[in-house]
Amino acid sequence: MAKISVIIPCFNHGEYVDEAVESALGQTLQDIEIIIVNDGSTDESTNRLLAGYSEQKRTVLTIPHQGLAAARNAGIKESHGEYILPLDADDKIGSRYAEEAVKILDNDKNVGIVYCEADMFGEKTGRWNLHKYSLRQELIENQIFCSAFFRKQDWEAAGGYNPNMLYGYEDWDLWLSLIEMGRSVHKLPDVHFFYRVRKDSMIHNMEDEERQFLFRQIYLNHLQIYSREFPDPVSLYRENQRLKKDYDAIRRSKDYALGKLLLDPLRMIKRSIVK
Repeated sequence: MAKISVIIPCFNHGEYVDEAVESALGQTLQDIEIIIVNDGSTDESTNRLLAGYSEQKRTVLTIPHQGLAAARNAGIKESHGEYILPLDADDKIGSRYAEEAVKILDNDKNVGIVYCEADMFGEKTGRWNLHKYSLRQELIENQIFCSAFFRKQDWEAAGGYNPNMLYGYEDWDLWLSLIEMGRSVHKLPDVHFFYRVRKDSMIHNMEDEERQFLFRQIYLNHLQIYSREFPDPVSLYRENQRLKKDYDAIRRSKDYALGKLLLDPLRMIKRSIVK
């Protein structure tokens, strides 16, 4: 039985997956297994790569395409590790991440989430500026990226990643579930996670309406903790306005105005067809 299971969902990202796997194999703590979940990839080169990928410490699990939440759940279900680390196929981790995280988890049974400082690479480089963790801030905006360590038994108790998070934020939803269970959060002071910024990243191409839908789903999934921390829903809305500054700047741009002019007629046609 491995101490750590690294779960790597992969949908058409064969060009990056080697880097993710090598970063997991390069850990100073070697008591790990790596489960790569081929989430119904349609790219032939990705499928060829993964078809011959099973080696020592590496298992490839192939499933029909269901999205990140289901792919992670499938990989974790097959895992044997005490601790889980989700790692997207286009990201990387530093060599001491597992060792440092396991020290915390082994020494404090109340800790349920361990994450760290992070750097960006790819289309954008530099430090990923994350706010200092607080419960109130976490309810307003997710501060914990997807590649944080957690206990498999906690994932089981929480019911896994919630499949109703269809378009993203499934990691935020899980963190809130673990926090509701009484688990504490620990942030390591050093950079151990490297997030690849791509032009086609799902989160960067998400529209405001989709973000609002997902935030509403997060709120409904965790109504009890939101009601406790924000007894007046208006106060939550006011706090959340800080998140809209970036969106407002985009809305005022010429590119956004042109894109809206071009897309609005298409959206109207789509809505009429759906009705």
